[in-house]
Amino acid sequence: MDTSTSVSGSSAANSEITSSTQYSQSRARRAAWGSFVGAVVDWYDFLLYGIVAALVFNTEFFPQVSPTMGTLAAFGTFGVGFLFRPLGGMVFGHFGDKLGRKRMLMITVWMMGISTALIGLLPSFDSVGWWAPVMLVLLRAVQGFAVGGEWGGAALLAVESAPKKRKAFYSSGVQIGFGVGLLLATGSVSLVSHYTSNEDFINWGWRLPFLFSLVLVAIAWWIRNGMDESQEFEANKTLHERAEKIRKFPIFEALRQNPKAFLLIIALRFGELLTMYIVTAFAMNYSTTHLGLSRDLFLNIGLLVGAVSCVSIPCFAYLADSFGRRRIYVTGALIGVASTVPFFMALESRNTVMIIFFAIMLGNMAHDMLVSVQQPMFTELFGTAYRYSGAGVGYQVASVVGGGFTPFIAVLLVELMDGSWHLVAAYLALGCLLSAIVGMRMKPQTAD
Repeated sequence: MDTSTSVSGSSAANSEITSSTQYSQSRARRAAWGSFVGAVVDWYDFLLYGIVAALVFNTEFFPQVSPTMGTLAAFGTFGVGFLFRPLGGMVFGHFGDKLGRKRMLMITVWMMGISTALIGLLPSFDSVGWWAPVMLVLLRAVQGFAVGGEWGGAALLAVESAPKKRKAFYSSGVQIGFGVGLLLATGSVSLVSHYTSNEDFINWGWRLPFLFSLVLVAIAWWIRNGMDESQEFEANKTLHERAEKIRKFPIFEALRQNPKAFLLIIALRFGELLTMYIVTAFAMNYSTTHLGLSRDLFLNIGLLVGAVSCVSIPCFAYLADSFGRRRIYVTGALIGVASTVPFFMALESRNTVMIIFFAIMLGNMAHDMLVSVQQPMFTELFGTAYRYSGAGVGYQVASVVGGGFTPFIAVLLVELMDGSWHLVAAYLALGCLLSAIVGMRMKPQTAD
């Protein structure tokens, strides 16, 4: 036996393995960054709308109705975006399962950014009458359609490219993007609010953060353009099984294979959606309208929650990869249940320190524990060939049921109770409890 040849062959093999591993890690990192930056753009745009809707849209686009009805109308347009998210998930999921994740993500980021910038250019009701709210609703629908295709593709690209034992951590950038988006959206509104008078802010200042979206879009497109396609998608598309499945509608295949998964995703998202939208959108309107608290207080709370989430989400994801996803998830849901009444009591007492503390408990501890594990938890419910459609549509349907009209429902509940918060608290606590029960009853997954 030629020892030198053997050693040479072994060295070549080891070199090839090392090179392959380095490429795989590099690919995973690029996928994680690409998913993160696109999520920042989409969530900046989507959350910015909710923040400004609570402050301006009732007077700018619905001035001929009572203040309460104007607020309900503004939050109603906020919910319109959620109605179009399942459609976006279905369309982008269909083509994402056929053509690849990356192509769809390049489209969603541009669609989201341009529609947001156009909102910043809309004329007010005083200029064009009822055409103003009509155009606002149309652009909000485009936003919803775009973000509907974003989460599924971004989550899958990160999960399918990640190392096997670190899928929650590598895909957590999708949810960190939510925190950074919240931070940027709240920060931009807060900055403009600080340097303009109340009159100037209502007349033109609120438009500047919407126009800033174009800058974020350009950065996201540049980063995403350098990404590779998902490893699992590329490996799976060569199989005969995939060749058969791409002739069908992936969403129907996902429904046929695991119809229960859609209901699971809806229930598992209740706690996450209610905690975030009640803390960031509803509480701002409720506290300024009914309690006389300042607008800046909740803008600063939004900044704080967004900043903390940039650290807390990857930490919780790392712990989930190490100790199990269900443990982290259920713990977060139970923290949400326990923190609900204290949060509203803090609002009623106007105790700033306690308001901030329980906003963090709901917006960072509860919410961030829940979202840190969702990417692998949801996507692994479906097979690779129809995963974009299955996980994406399920995720977006849950957004409609549990998130889109949460501020609207919460305002309505307050009006029914003559200004009392008790029904809203029950709504939030029951949503978190449902998520906790379903999480405990789920079958163990790879990381559990």
